Amino acid sequence: MNKTRGFTLIELLVVIVILGVLIGYVAPNYFNQLQQSKVSVARTQIYAFENALDRYRINIGKYPETRQGLSALVTQPAGIVNWNGPYLRKAIPKDPWGSDYQYRKADDEKAIILSLGADKKAGGQNTDADITNN
Repeated sequence: MNKTRGFTLIELLVVIVILGVLIGYVAPNYFNQLQQSKVSVARTQIYAFENALDRYRINIGKYPETRQGLSALVTQPAGIVNWNGPYLRKAIPKDPWGSDYQYRKADDEKAIILSLGADKKAGGQNTDADITNN
């Protein structure tokens, strides 16, 4: 007599429930770590921009104007004579959430670089918070 062996419906449901509980516990922790790593990447990129802006300021005597933006680190702005760039090895990247970094020249002593975070809006908390060099 040939008996076919297999899983019963109850056994399959138990396995599915166990997998669901494990995924429910692990997935939020995984996605939280992913968002935290994006915040770290944004901070690292902002730090690299700050260093490049400092080298630009040493050569030119001031930070790029707000209208010139971070692109002044990669391509020479019109009318700038002592430009000795590019000050970054690659093109200006987007922030980890796919938005452009914002740049503003506050004065000759300060340049502000900003990522709006995961929510892409000003303000916010946790991973939605703005990330800046200030």
